[in-house]
Amino acid sequence: MGDLTASQRCAVLHHGGPLLVLAGPGSGKTRVITRRIAHRIFCGVPAWQIVALTFTNKAAAEMKSRVDALVPAHIPGRRGLVIGTFHSFCAGLLRRYGASSASAGIGGAPLAENFSIFDSDDARSVIKKAIASAGLESAQWPVAAVATEISCAKNKLQTAAQYSASAMDFRQRTMARLYDLYERAMVRENALDFDDLLLRTACMLQHDAAVSQELRERFSEVLVDEYQDTNHAQFTVAHAIAREHRNICVVGDPDQSIYAWRGADISNIQDFEQHYPGATVIALGENFRSTGHIVSLADKLIRNNESRRHKDLFTQLGLGDRPRVVRLMDEVSEAQFVADALQAAHRSGSEWRDMAVLYRMNALSRSMEDALRRRGIPYLIARGTAFYDRKEVRDTMGYLRALVNPVDDTSLRRIVNVPARGIGATTIGKLEQVAAQRRCSLAGAMACARQCGVSERTAKSIDGFLTLLVRYRSELDAKSAHNLGPFVARLITEAGLERAAIELADDDQDAMERKANVQEVANAAGAFELPESQPGIPDPTLGDALRGFLQSVALASDSDAIDPQKGVVTLMSLHAAKGLEFQTVAIIGIEEGLLPHSRSLASPKEVEEERRLFFVGITRCKRTLLLTSVAMRSTRGMRMSTIESGFLRELPQESLVYSDHTGGRSATAGGRHWTNQQRTDDAESTDEQGDGDVQYEVGGSRTQPACGMSVGTTVRHLQFGIGRIEAILPRGSMTSVRVHFRTAGVRVLVLEYAKLEIIAG
Repeated sequence: MGDLTASQRCAVLHHGGPLLVLAGPGSGKTRVITRRIAHRIFCGVPAWQIVALTFTNKAAAEMKSRVDALVPAHIPGRRGLVIGTFHSFCAGLLRRYGASSASAGIGGAPLAENFSIFDSDDARSVIKKAIASAGLESAQWPVAAVATEISCAKNKLQTAAQYSASAMDFRQRTMARLYDLYERAMVRENALDFDDLLLRTACMLQHDAAVSQELRERFSEVLVDEYQDTNHAQFTVAHAIAREHRNICVVGDPDQSIYAWRGADISNIQDFEQHYPGATVIALGENFRSTGHIVSLADKLIRNNESRRHKDLFTQLGLGDRPRVVRLMDEVSEAQFVADALQAAHRSGSEWRDMAVLYRMNALSRSMEDALRRRGIPYLIARGTAFYDRKEVRDTMGYLRALVNPVDDTSLRRIVNVPARGIGATTIGKLEQVAAQRRCSLAGAMACARQCGVSERTAKSIDGFLTLLVRYRSELDAKSAHNLGPFVARLITEAGLERAAIELADDDQDAMERKANVQEVANAAGAFELPESQPGIPDPTLGDALRGFLQSVALASDSDAIDPQKGVVTLMSLHAAKGLEFQTVAIIGIEEGLLPHSRSLASPKEVEEERRLFFVGITRCKRTLLLTSVAMRSTRGMRMSTIESGFLRELPQESLVYSDHTGGRSATAGGRHWTNQQRTDDAESTDEQGDGDVQYEVGGSRTQPACGMSVGTTVRHLQFGIGRIEAILPRGSMTSVRVHFRTAGVRVLVLEYAKLEIIAG
């Protein structure tokens, strides 16, 4: 306890009953969670009765390593501790209880233990087939939109039947039909998507009294990290286990709730005391990561949100350097400026791995990549688990999934002709028709290929393929989990996957890399370790290890791909950056329509989430922060004028240095209003960039919204010309207007800064 603050110590020592820890950025929440786990074990709670849940494999691994350091494995009562993501925890429960619990099934179809977990690409492949089988056009029913709608329904714990019962119009009824076709296909293939893992577990715990009671008795202590990011299904799972004994500790920050678009419900943390009356609430406001000016920026910004639980944010690390706000001409000059700043930081002794460039939309990375490449600056883009997205790797994983789940038609379809064995698309189409007629799996249809009119030569190839799968499948229950690495390596060789990978290559170098990628799957399998089991549970089999390995790959997230030891600059979205930290951070594209995103401007609630997203970006930075916007940005091939984000105007003046690199010398720089005296004084003291580059302290005053404006008012803007107000959009303490300009098109402007002149009512 010696290195804990008083508030942290209170959270660790809290004994019995619900506890809410409001943990600000950099406040040591992982330290609190892991020390609390260790303390509970030393107080006599067996480790196997504790479950700690978080959101990424990376966060779970960090928590586990810290607990291992605090409570070594040889300590009595240490075995069986469960630390993992919600998805991995739910997958484990479904494998253990799902087959015997009718509540875990769908439409009366039970869930088999060897189910596959489909990633988003596999799931969308099934949705695409559902759209086609419904006789619909993908142009009118985009796969991504259908996938999102189904995901939202599942997050609300709606099955296809329940969604259909609530459908009110043609669109919803059609979507219900697609959801039903998708669900039926997933049942046939004994596969679950990410949302199914939560949905089915929540339903099981809600409706299967025996299972829920067993889990309440098993887990007497529940800890949830990043509680502000839980959706309804995750809340239901945690609450089902903890609602009777009430020994639940949740740690989170409502100010960092940024995932509403994928179902996160901020009310879970805001209403915690209603769900658990008498709960203890402890606030952690001291930031051990960032210097004073950065903390001041974040604190002043987030205070503009009306829907929040306030806590004082502070640090004892000193003020540090003031963050820079820079206005540039276009995205090319923005990227060049940021790249130069990173290069300067590197020359001053900073490591590339301690730097990051963050943005609201992934499309903004292109110009940054060009600038970094030209300067020879090493970088990586955190955009999913790229290694497991490569074709030769997905083919290898397809073999492993087909071994575990014989009715996984999606995987079987992928690998049946890898390497090429003369089983073409025509043959597969014929076998799929037979499978549909006989209501069997694709593998079942392949087993009787000769009776289905398949040529003898092709039938022999199919026989050889199926024989290989059956032979390797027979080892899964017969061998120990320790054999996983050699098992995968042997399968790769015998199935010819290295040869198939080489055949995909464009040249010798590409061939070497693809072959190495396939071999790396075996290496990853060999390095995989199953979580420690509860006392009394039999040793895991090879099949258990393979299912665990496939699950860990399927549930990997964007942030899991970040390796802080790599000597590269990280480019990533603001959403993906959550939970990470860097010495130097640049946030680019801070403009109206980008941050906040244009889709959010009509909703004060969504604007508040965008502000929280900016707050998260700022608080990733330890020492050096750069915030940029541009005057012109290319959008869909057109050069469009932009306006600085209103969020920049909410930052404290005294903690910033502002630079205008657009070449303008007017009293209005980058959409800000400056008095001539302020501009001149600052320019004389700090203008070291040559003509057009003016650097000055943030200051000046806001222009007050003009009265008499309403929908239909004709106005003039200094930059965009004459236009007509189409909508007035309240945004908390500010108001925006959507204006259709004659020459510049539609623009959303913050009224108190826009300086609109009324031409006619």
